[in-house]
Amino acid sequence: MSTSQQPDPRDRPARLTVGVVGAGRVGPALAASLKLAGHRPVAASGVSDASRRRAELLLPGVPLMPPAEVLQRADLVLLTVPDDTLPGLVAGLAETGAVRPGQLLVHTSGRYGAKVLDAALRAGALPLALHPAMTFTGTPVDVQRLAGCSFGVTAPEELRMAAEALVIEMGGEPEWIAEERRPLYHAALALGANHLVTLVAQSMELLREAGVGAPDRMLGPLLGAALDNALRSGDAALTGPVARGDAGTVAAHIAELRRHAPQTVAGYLAMARATADRALAHGLLKPELAEDLLGVLADGVDGSDGDGGTGGTGGTDSPGGTGGPGGPGGTNPPKGSGSPAAPDAPEHPEHPEHPEHPENREDR
Repeated sequence: MSTSQQPDPRDRPARLTVGVVGAGRVGPALAASLKLAGHRPVAASGVSDASRRRAELLLPGVPLMPPAEVLQRADLVLLTVPDDTLPGLVAGLAETGAVRPGQLLVHTSGRYGAKVLDAALRAGALPLALHPAMTFTGTPVDVQRLAGCSFGVTAPEELRMAAEALVIEMGGEPEWIAEERRPLYHAALALGANHLVTLVAQSMELLREAGVGAPDRMLGPLLGAALDNALRSGDAALTGPVARGDAGTVAAHIAELRRHAPQTVAGYLAMARATADRALAHGLLKPELAEDLLGVLADGVDGSDGDGGTGGTGGTDSPGGTGGPGGPGGTNPPKGSGSPAAPDAPEHPEHPEHPEHPENREDR
């Protein structure tokens, strides 16, 4: 029985040359994914040592050069810079004549749609906004995570099919977002993903303070189940003392947080109030219990929660739920509760190795 030999993907002719402006965590991963689809990365820009290492790891052999030269070489250019940097970058590239007619110009900002590329459009470029709804590490695992990842897609109607085709080639799932809805779309992702990191980091710190030796191992199954339940059932998945109306337990929480981690109190109160509102609206929190609970939360804002009463665990269902300890923010978050940094990363954000340096920041 004869079998036909499958062609090696490396033998396929490259359809587009690809350039990356901003070798942060996102750009090299997307370019590496496009390479797997048969396109050919030819140039990238990056100044910091971290950017150079990422480019070398994910795009070996691709030269680093200034942004204008990247545009000269590439048919498709990925603009993977922080949101606040993008408008100025586009205007500068257009003013200096770096943009070529017919060139596909793709940005990955969640906040902006295609209109932020209008200056490039006037120079003849084809503008696309392709935002991967994913958090990136700057390592090869990102390329694998793109499989099945949703992308927020915004483009002129005549380019919609081309934009969606690029997403599919990267293994993603295109989701059309209207231009005027981009800020709301991005706010929703930030609320869910970015604040989740803060919640988890604060919860881990509190567990360590309570003497738990492996808070990650304790939280993993609980948070995994809570996330799965929330995605499947929405507000019906709410559990914990707020949803039950256990005012004494919530008062005890507030008192302990004031004593051991006062920077978490504002976030706890904000999330508890939001949880109470949703639980009331969906019939999970009994109105006769809500009054005492909301009174405790109001007292907590004034710092007059006292010793929290007898407290207790407040029932037999799983602890915490979505109203558990540790809310987003607080006015003075503890070290380690924000964006993760390498242990040896310099503390000043202007340093090119700092995670908040423009080349390393990818606002999701």
